[in-house]
Amino acid sequence: MIASLGRFGLFVGTFARASLTHRPPVARTLEEAYRIGVRSLPILLVISAFVGTNLAFQGFYGFRSIGGQAFLGMFVALSGVREMVPIMVAAMVAAKAGTEMASQIAVMRSREQIEALEVMAVDPYWYLITPRFLGILLVLPPLTILSIATMLLAGWAVVVAQLHQNGQAFLGLAFGSLYTVDFLFATIKGACFAVIICLVSCFQGFTSERGPAGVGQATNKAVVYSAMVCAILNYFLSQALYG
Repeated sequence: MIASLGRFGLFVGTFARASLTHRPPVARTLEEAYRIGVRSLPILLVISAFVGTNLAFQGFYGFRSIGGQAFLGMFVALSGVREMVPIMVAAMVAAKAGTEMASQIAVMRSREQIEALEVMAVDPYWYLITPRFLGILLVLPPLTILSIATMLLAGWAVVVAQLHQNGQAFLGLAFGSLYTVDFLFATIKGACFAVIICLVSCFQGFTSERGPAGVGQATNKAVVYSAMVCAILNYFLSQALYG
């Protein structure tokens, strides 16, 4: 474990030096942002909608036993905006985009294409990681905000259509319990998760073994380690931002 952490630290240092000593690849960054953000948006919106519906449904029957249905809007807003949606978006992006990063780079490692870049005097860290890093950092915070909006809208729809509660009271308490800084903190969490997903996934691709088995192991480790680190980091971020 210590050796792996040391290799990861050297990897991050080499990537940072390569990114700071080269011009930002704007065109490739926008391509990666489109691939990560736009292609992940439909599945994120669907999952966010059902997160909102489940929070409203379970919250209603949980609060009804103590006569606290009026607090349903506050429950859905605070639990969704502060915790559920940011970590859910990170997990889904890690499962979709993180595995793609790891597998693509692992295949290039297996085919010796990374060595070919070095022979052509092209820094592979700048060429392969920097666009992915900037792309995911650009789109993950907006994805988090869009998912939050979808979650609140779906929760409101369930409250009105299925639970037959006052929709205006739900929205009033939901937005009354939230502050502008809550949305800012959600975007900060999204940016931190974006850094973790990209670096962990690309590290697994760069250090993968050659062959199909190595590609599969790198892909599996990328999503498992990214999700695990994001979940652990989420606790400390919540303590630092809200504690």
